[in-house]
Amino acid sequence: MVYQSDDTICALATAVGGAMAIIRISGNQSITITDALFDSPAGHRLADCRSHTVHYGTIHDDSGQAIDDVVVTLFRGPHSYTGEDTAEISCHGSRYIISLILQQLVSHGCRQAQPGEFTQRAFLNGKLDLSQAEAVADLIASSNATTHKMAISQLRGNFSHQLGELRDRMLHLTTLLELELDFSDHEDLEFADRSELLKLAQTTERQIAALTHSFATGKALRQGIPVAIIGKTNVGKSTLLNRLLHDDKAIVSDIHGTTRDVIEDITQIGGVTFRFTDTAGIRDTNDTIEQLGIERTFQKLDEAAIVLWLTDSPPTAEEAEDILRRAEGKKLIAVVNKIDLHGMTAYEPFSSITPSGRRAIDDIPVVGISAKHHLHLDVLEDAIYQAADIPSISQSDVVVTSLRHYEALTKAHDAILKVEDGLRNGLSGDLLSEDLRECIDHLAEIVGGNITPGETLENIFSHFCVGK
Repeated sequence: MVYQSDDTICALATAVGGAMAIIRISGNQSITITDALFDSPAGHRLADCRSHTVHYGTIHDDSGQAIDDVVVTLFRGPHSYTGEDTAEISCHGSRYIISLILQQLVSHGCRQAQPGEFTQRAFLNGKLDLSQAEAVADLIASSNATTHKMAISQLRGNFSHQLGELRDRMLHLTTLLELELDFSDHEDLEFADRSELLKLAQTTERQIAALTHSFATGKALRQGIPVAIIGKTNVGKSTLLNRLLHDDKAIVSDIHGTTRDVIEDITQIGGVTFRFTDTAGIRDTNDTIEQLGIERTFQKLDEAAIVLWLTDSPPTAEEAEDILRRAEGKKLIAVVNKIDLHGMTAYEPFSSITPSGRRAIDDIPVVGISAKHHLHLDVLEDAIYQAADIPSISQSDVVVTSLRHYEALTKAHDAILKVEDGLRNGLSGDLLSEDLRECIDHLAEIVGGNITPGETLENIFSHFCVGK
């Protein structure tokens, strides 16, 4: 995308197919071009109207034929989303009407906007920093309450504010060090106490580390926490998947080995997205296709953060130990299905297991359910949510969700660790300043404080929808 500041751009800013549509125009000529197509019953011209005003009228073509009755909203720069003069035409949602209006705008000097170009202009005109601009796309893509809160927090500048505080602190550090260099001929003059600088660097390092570590949570919440349902054949894995998804996603049959490939879909529990995978039943078989399915079962188990180990009867100690070994490092929940046939409660399904088997699963949450009869599924959903161990997130909390941000934070963390080592080892001020500058530069990459390469900007904004 090549940014041309003198271009006036236009695009549909709402989804196609609704009753109403909004066409957005931004640029120096946006109000003039819209004015040329607009007839007001009151006879006034848009060019003479104030910012943040709404006007009813008709959009016409070059022959004067009416296209649609519309409402035009004016935003004069710099008090607009893009920082430029902007007009928004609210019209009926007919594809034909939208097409005609866009054709008229283009014929009068507009250019069709590229994906993300409106938000790119907002960034380049100083209305948003780069992390806030990326939050716009996250907000549009948010699929649950938690990802919505994270996007709102970033859009409101909470992440930028934290990075700004870190940057100011490190600028103070490097200023003190560089002052010493300027007065290096005065050996008794010290602007920065090394022990105080070390404490300040350690505080900064802890903050950067906390932001970096939040990426694991942010990534899981954004993509959905992976949950694998595993167990023997015919214990009810497909039925359980259907119940959790509230949809008949998987084929259910009494025939052993029905599921031969993984079936995956997402659902929400407690405002958090979970990605459930139904897998092939684990058993000894000579069927080549079924063996491939079982191999994929163990692959999905390796990829999962949470494992639902489904049985329909108390397992043996050997079975328990095998599952524990395979699910090492995962959050494992033992689920006993068909408890309606055994007279079990939700919390005592393993009461008949052997003592050695009980020891093997002593620390595992155990839930008894009947997937067929919808018994205790709420108990299981609560256990899944607890196993996810999601921290409480508000609209003021900062959780890193972007790989680009994570990589920049990782590099900044490495740089501040060099500063700490240098302070402990008595490194000279000029070398310390170099590492501090490196840390500052990496943090600045996140918000766009440095000159950002054109390829980076293009990569970020190309993933936006047209109209944003």
